[in-house]
Amino acid sequence: QVQLVESGGGLVQAGGSLRLSCAASGRTFSNYNMAWFRQTPGKEREFVAAISRTGTSTNYAASVKGRFTISRDNVKNTVYLQMNSLKPEDTAVYYCAAERSWGQIRANPSAYVYWGQGTQASVSS
Repeated sequence: QVQLVESGGGLVQAGGSLRLSCAASGRTFSNYNMAWFRQTPGKEREFVAAISRTGTSTNYAASVKGRFTISRDNVKNTVYLQMNSLKPEDTAVYYCAAERSWGQIRANPSAYVYWGQGTQASVSS
């Protein structure tokens, strides 16, 4: 089992920044690819960004590329999502997730086994 706890959400104005954190415990963190997803009411969970075990590979949704940065610290067992130039449409509950497959890092939420409880990020116009 891997336990994931997100933090860092809040309310910011458009153009502002937030940094989300996801602390992992339970298993060897560096064995897992990590990702961030987001969800708004009535919509499916949407891929945001993913990072490989060692942090050498990353993948971003087109809607956030150039504005968001995913990173990880395998000593602190934490994955981060730095969100800059935020837009009202970025408002969502953000979830971190973990999976252990090899090969290309995944963007499909069904590939991820462990999930956090989510943190709300709201962007006002």
